Amino acid sequence: GDNAFAEKLSKLGDVYVNDAFGTAHRAHASTAVIADYFPAGKKMFGLLMEAEVMAAEKVLLKAEKPFTAIIGGAKVSDKILIIENLLERATDIIIGGGMAYTFMKAMGGMIGNSLCEEDRLDTAKDILEKAEAKGVRIHLPSDSVIADKFAADANTSTSPSNHIPDGWMGLDIGTHACEQFRNVILHSKTILWNGPMGVFEMEKFQHGTKTIAQAVAEATSKGAFSLVGGGDSVAAVNDFGYADKVSYISTGGGAMLEFFEGKELPGIAAIK
Repeated sequence: GDNAFAEKLSKLGDVYVNDAFGTAHRAHASTAVIADYFPAGKKMFGLLMEAEVMAAEKVLLKAEKPFTAIIGGAKVSDKILIIENLLERATDIIIGGGMAYTFMKAMGGMIGNSLCEEDRLDTAKDILEKAEAKGVRIHLPSDSVIADKFAADANTSTSPSNHIPDGWMGLDIGTHACEQFRNVILHSKTILWNGPMGVFEMEKFQHGTKTIAQAVAEATSKGAFSLVGGGDSVAAVNDFGYADKVSYISTGGGAMLEFFEGKELPGIAAIK
């Protein structure tokens, strides 16, 4: 974010075009500060940046209801702010991935050796209470595919997500949860998907994420608007062959997350 460097860079061109949504959340010399050295008509967004902002605003500010947010990944701590912001907007929030077990434990469930952020149990409870007060439906996986170790060759079984035996860990959502989540998605008019449902890089634990990708594609074919963002979700729709069957795939991981957390992105603010 060095000013002198940004000024030097600015001397190299007549106009400044920022088309890097993926770095829009960073106030760096070439992504934000440089814009200060160009007059109003000489700094602008590129076509990708325009498409990203339009897709994100369509979901965040103009979402047609029912609006379902599918939030996955390992940690609640990474997704607290996005969930809290979505509580003001979404009708349904589906929570999968490792973070679901912190919620399960917060509700008094037994989660065996599943991933859990002990220091976030109160946060999870707080989110559940806020959702109830606002009438937002939170959907947690009713069952899980469980494994005796975190490995591709682990022994697997299924179990209710709140009753996982000691020595076992949840690594994917189970068949009931797949059906449960699929129904919610198919009734949605707007869908935001950020984060996988399990360890989809391992074949034994990819069914849940694949089911979600399928359901999002199916809902989109019936007229829903779907935005997929965040490295893992994007990798999943590409891997499973649904990339051309969703409305928009974001190129920004952290940038998209911060946009949906309600933060102003320096790369966008610098030009707007």
